Amino acid sequence: MPTKAIVADDHPLFRLALKQAIVGMLGENILESASFDETLLALESHPDIEVVFLDLKMPGNEGLTGLTTLRNKYPDILVVIVSAEESPALVRKAIDFGASAYVPKSTPLPEISDAVRDILEGHIWVPTDMAKQVEQLNSQNDKDFASKLEQLTPHQYKVLKMMADGLLNKQIAYELDVSESTIKQHVSAVLHKLEFNNRTQAGVMYKQIMNLE
Repeated sequence: MPTKAIVADDHPLFRLALKQAIVGMLGENILESASFDETLLALESHPDIEVVFLDLKMPGNEGLTGLTTLRNKYPDILVVIVSAEESPALVRKAIDFGASAYVPKSTPLPEISDAVRDILEGHIWVPTDMAKQVEQLNSQNDKDFASKLEQLTPHQYKVLKMMADGLLNKQIAYELDVSESTIKQHVSAVLHKLEFNNRTQAGVMYKQIMNLE
């Protein structure tokens, strides 16, 4: 049975080109989205989606937050980062935070097909010309934080993102339509799992690590 995928990118011509590159491997059953919110709606509507091709700078996706949101909410889905950014440090960070592949937009179409084949076989794919650099950029700090993020429930992850944006418990409770005491419990759990003493530390670390720089 063909693998169901979604191409999430705000540029229609690139979505078309990417679909042409992967249709041979995945078949015709490929959905499209132009924003991160559209991507989340598509995933809710199509629980059989197995692969997401995610543009790092599409509307609603700030840095690596889209990647970590998908990994937290849909841990069984393969996420392929697609980006015009070609920094080996960014590639390393994306892989550390759960991407199955990192495909620069300059990648020739046949190579993209090779990347899809590799990830479907359970491998991690990065461009051959930067593989050695990516391997050398081994950040234990990123890996440690990524493993802690994996411990958060989807609700706790939402609370962490809102904490990082500077929202108070009362504001988070309003946004999520729950009681403030529930948010206090979530905040406590987040700080415990991430091993921080206060919400400021957690928010600053999250912002720093999710940043593309």
